[in-house]
Amino acid sequence: VLFLSQLQKDLEEVKELLAKATRKRVRDVLVAEKHKLEMEIKNQPPPKPKDTAEEEKSSLGGYTVKINNYGWDQSDKFVKIYISLNGVQKLPAENVQVNFTERSFDLLVKNLNGKNYTMTFNNLLKPISVEGSSRKVKTDTVLVMCKKKREEKWDCLTQVEKESKEKE
Repeated sequence: VLFLSQLQKDLEEVKELLAKATRKRVRDVLVAEKHKLEMEIKNQPPPKPKDTAEEEKSSLGGYTVKINNYGWDQSDKFVKIYISLNGVQKLPAENVQVNFTERSFDLLVKNLNGKNYTMTFNNLLKPISVEGSSRKVKTDTVLVMCKKKREEKWDCLTQVEKESKEKE
């Protein structure tokens, strides 16, 4: 069972690297490795019944990962936050939830590869329109669209970033 958890960790890492890889050759190598790992995991002897109950419990809830990586962009009307999550497009729509307030949003992605993913942005630099904001799920990416209350350029996403920039 220890060996199996090592394989799963390897697989997670390969998937994370795959999400970052842009070169075709590198992606091909990672895809092949991912396939090999998946086959190895599949061919492991099944765990004892007690473990199965434990595993099911953890895939339903339990393990939550905080997302720290994101990219962002803006137009006149929107601030767009791009979050890379491998395979997110395969989830049912209701597993990807975003709650907006005038100065914050939080994202919850439920049961993606057996984990939940969360990301919270508090103290957005400027107010956003809750009803005008939305989210889109694309291949391996969640796009959070925050509708700006006023059409103006944001220098950064949050108050905290602004303050740390001003200190520099």
